[in-house]
Amino acid sequence: MAPTNGRDLPNKMASPLNYEDLFDERIARDQDVIPGLMMREPALKCQGKVFAFYYQDKDAICVKLGKGYPLEVHGIKDYALLSPFKHKPPMAAWFVVDRAYQDQWGDLMDRALKAMRQS
Repeated sequence: MAPTNGRDLPNKMASPLNYEDLFDERIARDQDVIPGLMMREPALKCQGKVFAFYYQDKDAICVKLGKGYPLEVHGIKDYALLSPFKHKPPMAAWFVVDRAYQDQWGDLMDRALKAMRQS
């Protein structure tokens, strides 16, 4: 299906919880949120910067919440910092949250968007 409005996301396989629906909700709700790419994966951008993306290889949502953000207060104990480079340390502001916490993906994306707007 060809993009119709310039705001469509790249065509990727959808997972059982359709991340595309979560992305589409935010794009429809927030006029300053647009689709983009990060690491060749579908992403959400605000103010020209990515704040969330779907990491297909990990079947996870990656959100930029800020260095030291306490995910544990949301009951999330199993997460990782984004570490896409072999010889560099992880990106401390980015959190990889897998499908075990899929019911919180939307809230985490909203928190990342709020953090992006405040930066």
